[in-house]
Amino acid sequence: MKSLETTARPLADYQTLVPAALFERTVSAKRALGDRVMVLGHNYQRDEVIEHADFRGDSLLLAKLASEHSERSHVVFCGVHFMAETADILSRSNQTVILPDLAAGCSMADMAAIEQVDQCWETLARLVPVEEAVTPVVYVNSAAVLKAFCGEHGGITCTSSNARAVIEWAWGRREKILFFPDEHLGRNTANKMGVSREQMIVWDPYLPNGGHTAEVIRKARLILWKGHCSVHQMFKPAHVDYFRKQYPDGQVIVHPECHEEVVNRADLVGSTEFIIRTVRAAPPGTTWAVGTELNLVNRLKREQSDKRVFFLSSTVCQCATMFRIDAPHLCWAMENLADGHVVNHIVVPDDDKAWAKLALDRMMAIS
Repeated sequence: MKSLETTARPLADYQTLVPAALFERTVSAKRALGDRVMVLGHNYQRDEVIEHADFRGDSLLLAKLASEHSERSHVVFCGVHFMAETADILSRSNQTVILPDLAAGCSMADMAAIEQVDQCWETLARLVPVEEAVTPVVYVNSAAVLKAFCGEHGGITCTSSNARAVIEWAWGRREKILFFPDEHLGRNTANKMGVSREQMIVWDPYLPNGGHTAEVIRKARLILWKGHCSVHQMFKPAHVDYFRKQYPDGQVIVHPECHEEVVNRADLVGSTEFIIRTVRAAPPGTTWAVGTELNLVNRLKREQSDKRVFFLSSTVCQCATMFRIDAPHLCWAMENLADGHVVNHIVVPDDDKAWAKLALDRMMAIS
């Protein structure tokens, strides 16, 4: 495949196409590419995109699927930037990863810049022997350079499904954990493990010493980065209370990126895959309020029509950055690929890739 972007078809040509034309042209391009391409669709992706996906799921599952299908030389990842990076980290040398829109980022991932993490690590090093006392744990919803940081410093990645196992692994090796970039996943996991609030602190990268005294930092076992998912922060305790009044026999299921007051009120808490499996397996006629991204909830509502599925919040809250991947961008990427032009090629530098893969491999070895 060439990568001559100057001769690639311009994106502007696709912005005015009607949905039917975009659908047909994307199907045609995919058919022309055959076994050379696989299209991956994250669970939060809009329907006009995910209908073209060969596989759909969460970010790590999709990245692993890409590496398991090395016969597909081109991976079109319909998700956000860090997901495509993870796919590139785990992919084989013959595979090329493409993100249809480079502007599809993640606000939570952006809340921990590598410069801030380096500064935090240096600050901690003045107070404790970090390489012996602190294990960095990074959520997979993070940039490749942060995964690489963890790999290089004896750390590990985690998902919303295996966070507890990862935290147990980390504490089995060192007395402290630096958990980033989402404080809520870390806190909710630690709460379930019975960790006291006195053992947790929140590190604010914009304050000296993260906003704490040296004594407080030395006593902490779990240092949570001040970061959050903008979608899951939309859910409030009042939403749970309102649903229970309307549907006393209903159940509330939420993602662990939600605030702890929402998690503590819910009946069930788990990853997007856990939410999907649970609602699918529920008896017909049951009622559910789901606290996660709107596209996923609406898809569950349609696919599980024998149950009553509600979006937990009264406010529409799609993942705005995920929403950037749309039918015009996907069609543009696919037709250019069919023409022999790779657009929006995601490449993680070799050093970062090696360290990041080490952090990912440590996680997969224990989960």
